[in-house]
Amino acid sequence: MSPKEQKAKVKQVLEKHRHDKSRLVDVLQDIQAAIGYLTKDALQQASQGLDVPLSRVYSVATFFKAFSLTPRGRHVINVCMGTACHVRGSDKVLERVEKKLKIKRGETTKDLKFTLETVNCVGACALGPMVIIGEDYHGEMTPEGIVPVLEQYK
Repeated sequence: MSPKEQKAKVKQVLEKHRHDKSRLVDVLQDIQAAIGYLTKDALQQASQGLDVPLSRVYSVATFFKAFSLTPRGRHVINVCMGTACHVRGSDKVLERVEKKLKIKRGETTKDLKFTLETVNCVGACALGPMVIIGEDYHGEMTPEGIVPVLEQYK
């Protein structure tokens, strides 16, 4: 997406929210949904459009894990590392994903297909280890079982 297109998308988001500074989080969520991540230019434009200091916009954007200041993959993979998942081997599942995709947690593949992250708990402890790809939940995951699951998203 070109910088001009990004600027237009941010403008649409600001207008949608009527430049209401109390809706900063909503504005940032919509900007990220529209352009994929929060660019420096988008944060500056949001700051100006909401009449909020850039430091506050940046503070909110970096506080919430849901926001990303770097490009994210089309498919975000979350491996649960909560206690129940961990004791059932989620660390081995994570290692297998890292090896298969050649990235570490917090990184994105060069082709922007996958971003790998971990979460502390997804609330499905009886089905652990859990791997969430986008909106899809995959329970009772194993290091061997994750490979065909990843192939579905290529």
